[in-house]
Amino acid sequence: MRPRCKQRLVLVGNGMAGMRVIDEILARDRERFEIEVIGAEPRPNYNRILLSAVLAGEKEIDDIVVHSREWYARNDIRLAAGETVVTLDASAKTVTTAAGRTVGYDRLVLATGSRPLVPPVAGLDLPGVCAFRNIADLELMRDASRNRGRAVVVGGGLLGLEAAFGLMKRGMAVTVLHLMQTMMERQLDEAAGLLLQRDLEASGVTVLTKAHSEAILGDTRVEAVQLADGRELPADLVVFAVGVRPNIDLARAGKLDVNRGIIVDDFMATSEADIFAVGECVEHRGQTFGLVGPLWKQARICAAVLCGERTEPYVAPPPHTSLKVTGVDVFSAGVLAARDDADEEITLRDAGSGQYKKLVVHDGRLVGAILYGEIADGPWFVELIESKRDITPLRDGLIFGRAVAMAA
Repeated sequence: MRPRCKQRLVLVGNGMAGMRVIDEILARDRERFEIEVIGAEPRPNYNRILLSAVLAGEKEIDDIVVHSREWYARNDIRLAAGETVVTLDASAKTVTTAAGRTVGYDRLVLATGSRPLVPPVAGLDLPGVCAFRNIADLELMRDASRNRGRAVVVGGGLLGLEAAFGLMKRGMAVTVLHLMQTMMERQLDEAAGLLLQRDLEASGVTVLTKAHSEAILGDTRVEAVQLADGRELPADLVVFAVGVRPNIDLARAGKLDVNRGIIVDDFMATSEADIFAVGECVEHRGQTFGLVGPLWKQARICAAVLCGERTEPYVAPPPHTSLKVTGVDVFSAGVLAARDDADEEITLRDAGSGQYKKLVVHDGRLVGAILYGEIADGPWFVELIESKRDITPLRDGLIFGRAVAMAA
């Protein structure tokens, strides 16, 4: 029997979502493709979520590597690390890197991720200013923290608070600037946001809300952050963590359909034949993705399609997130507040224990949950939201958690 001729699969982006596709392909049909992975960072694949743990001193960089260079070699995968793809020619089925190397493909997967949002303020190019996105940023932050000093983190969302907590653990005096009135407003309601601010300040982090950064000051390196109200905050390090934007430059240049992200259908296919996309770079039914949970399902569906398998269409799960800072656990999922009179809010607040819980119910079904202080029931609440189960029989005990609700 003649050996099967392998198709050439090229993955642009060596991050978590793209490499999850490769893992899924190898598990299904490891002889199907000749695979090349092209990544802009000069490192093998690592777990970006754990950068905050490295910053906090809980892990080392080697601990968060998911696929070592030896792994690529062992699986006959070519890794081109430190190469940026700048051109995509869908008609010729080629991509070209900044170094001028042109690579042909039969199937192409774009996993170009996202890029940090940084406000257009003066002084961004000063040494000591960074985002918190990759290992290079992490190393800059660790170097700055060796002299302890003062750090200003711009952004009071999930990533900003992880950066603030890590820098505080490294001995820096940290101030968090947040444009909105309460912290993590995309994941928490006002009550939980105020609790989080209280606990952050009790741990030693200074929090300034409704704070608008106007300029980064300094001669040869960063020295201060100037606010719109005229205040100047001394700083040896400034970290921007105000959000991300899908990286669609390559797709747009290749004439793929894009909006906020690279537009994909229910099977992760783009507008061009044999080109797929997954991860933070994609837009599916008007939604983009900044958390890792939805990406694994994208990767599984994409791999199944590439391997010629039948698979269910992609349905984005309800967003949920968790955070542990200052010894406090925070969890949220789905709808954060009643949207109209048809929604009902069930709340529990225990000032003594520092716990706060809120559930949002619509038509006898759970559609959202916020947990502060005690989050063990978070996965169960997500299960109830996703299943659209009638929670009427559990209604009286639901706010107290699974054990009480199921025993009622």
